[in-house]
Amino acid sequence: MSSDDAPFQLCDLRVVVDRVEGRSVCGLRAGDYFDVTNSSQVSTAPGRHFCLYAMAAVLPLLPAKQRSREPNDWLATDNEVACPDPEERLIMRIERGEPRHLDASELT
Repeated sequence: MSSDDAPFQLCDLRVVVDRVEGRSVCGLRAGDYFDVTNSSQVSTAPGRHFCLYAMAAVLPLLPAKQRSREPNDWLATDNEVACPDPEERLIMRIERGEPRHLDASELT
C-alpha cells in the first residue's frame, strides 16, 4: 500500500439554519439543514429544500471543517456562516459529526 492509498478520516457535517433575523425569501426556517456524508454526498431533510445561494455561502468552508484542526485554529471554533442575502439575515451553523474512515484509493 502506498502512502497515496492510506486510509484517512473526514467528519460528516450538518449545516443547520440557526436563525433567520430578517425576511426568509427562500423559505428556509430555523432547524432546516443539509448533511454532507462520505466526503461529498449532500442530502436534505425529507420533504424540505435548501437554498442554493445559502448553500454556496457555506460550501468553501466545508472541506476544512471535515478535517482535523489545531484547537486554536479559528476554523475549530467559528461555526456560523451568513447567507449572502442582506434582507434575510439567515445564519447557518456548521456541526461536525463522527469521523468516517475513508480510503484515498476509492476517491478522486
